[in-house]
Amino acid sequence: QVQLVESGGGSVQGGGSLKLSCAASGYTGSAYCISWFRQAPGKEREAVASLYTTRPRTYYADSVKGRFTITHDNAKNTLYLQMSVLKPEDTAVYYCAADTSTAWFDCDLQTHYNYWGQGTQVTVSS
Repeated sequence: QVQLVESGGGSVQGGGSLKLSCAASGYTGSAYCISWFRQAPGKEREAVASLYTTRPRTYYADSVKGRFTITHDNAKNTLYLQMSVLKPEDTAVYYCAADTSTAWFDCDLQTHYNYWGQGTQVTVSS
């Protein structure tokens, strides 16, 4: 079992920045696939960014490339999402999700994730 707890959401004006955190616990291994998703009201859930904790490669949705950065601190077992140049369309509940059974070469935005956090709200005003 993996427990995921997101934090760092809030309200910000367009063009501003926020940094989300996702603390992971309950998994004895150090290598797993983990991602950020978001869901805006009335819209489908969207994969935003992904990585495998022991690999350098990262994946981003086209809508956030160049503005968002996903990182993972192995010592703290915490995932981050640095969001910059925020736009009103970035407004959503942001979730982190993890999967411990996916191999590193299969870890990307399309991975099926078994563990989810409770989400944190991000609101960007124009």
